[in-house]
Amino acid sequence: MATLIEHRKPVPNRWRIPDHGQADLGETPPAAWDIVTLARWRALGADMQASGGRAAPIGVLLSPGDDPHALHADLPHLAMIAIHLPVFTDGRAYSSARMLRQQLRWSGPLMAVGDVLRDQLLLLERCGFDTFRLRADQDPQEALSAFADFSDAYQAWAAPVALFGRRALAQGARP
Repeated sequence: MATLIEHRKPVPNRWRIPDHGQADLGETPPAAWDIVTLARWRALGADMQASGGRAAPIGVLLSPGDDPHALHADLPHLAMIAIHLPVFTDGRAYSSARMLRQQLRWSGPLMAVGDVLRDQLLLLERCGFDTFRLRADQDPQEALSAFADFSDAYQAWAAPVALFGRRALAQGARP
C-alpha cells in the first residue's frame, strides 16, 4: 500500500485510484474508498441518488480538462476530490484546486495525484491541496521537508491572509 502525505503527515493510502488512461476501477458500483472519474461519477449519479445514496466514502478524480464547477451540486456527496497532474509542468491542477476551495467552497480533502514531486508540495498546498500521492520514485519522508523550504510568502493562499495583512494583524489591526 502506497503512502500518502495528508496534512503534512505520512499516512497509509486507503484510496483506490484509477491509473490515468484507465477507464475506471470496474463496472460494478464503487466500493468504499474508491475514487472514480468524473464521467463515471456522472453515470452513477442518478442510480446512486435513486437508491438513497451510499454509506461508503467515494471520491472523484478530475482530469486537467475537467471543469471543477461540474461537481458543484455533488460536493456534499463526496468524501474526496483528487486532481490528476499528468506532468509536473501542467499547472491546470493548481487552478482547479483554487476554484474548488475559493469559488465552490470545498472544505473536504483535496488530493494531488499523478506526476507529483517533492518540489511542488508547498505550492500545491498553497493552492488548496491537503493530500498528496507522490510519484513512485519520490520518498515520502524526504518530501515532508518541502513544507519548510520557505518561511513566508507575499501572496495569500487557500487559507491564511496575505503577508501585508498578517503584518497589520500582528500590529493590532482588525481583520
